[in-house]
Amino acid sequence: MLEQLLQLIILFVVIFDPTVSLVVFTAATKSMTESERRNTALVAVGTAALISYLVLLFGNPLLELFGIGINHFKVAGGVVLFILGVEMTLGYPLTNPEGTKEGSAAAIASIIATPLLTGPAAMTAIIVSSKEYGILTSFIAISVVLLLTLILFFLGIRIRRMMGTVPLQVLSTLLGLITIAWGVKFILDGLGAG
Repeated sequence: MLEQLLQLIILFVVIFDPTVSLVVFTAATKSMTESERRNTALVAVGTAALISYLVLLFGNPLLELFGIGINHFKVAGGVVLFILGVEMTLGYPLTNPEGTKEGSAAAIASIIATPLLTGPAAMTAIIVSSKEYGILTSFIAISVVLLLTLILFFLGIRIRRMMGTVPLQVLSTLLGLITIAWGVKFILDGLGAG
């Protein structure tokens, strides 16, 4: 179980990509007080957790309700992961942080919670992982990654000042390549070739 848990934590770190969300978070909350930043971080990660746990509990039953098999969803999700990975690797912005700078804390938290942290790729990974690894292991992995994300957000301004944006972009590019590989794996597994 430990090996599976570590695999899932790595998968969710790659898919949730806290570094991209950190860049958006620090840009969007730059003019906020420390207290406002903390509250925004809590709302963003709390909302992402709620969405993740709902998908974890009800994602597979919804697929069954609509007559969609897990292999069909793996192929569709693999395509989404592949596209997300290409965007990450090429450095395309997943959202416009400039547009959120003047937004309210709730609007900023909402954008970070979804689609950044828990977008279609994350939802796909959660549904597939719950089927393959079980709900408990998936729950623990999601919780670890979201806790790590919250800590990053709490330290966000210091991390960005210390590292700058270039290392964060390089890390996002590397995570993009891993996301592409996971997308291909999901597609091959869904087609029965994995």
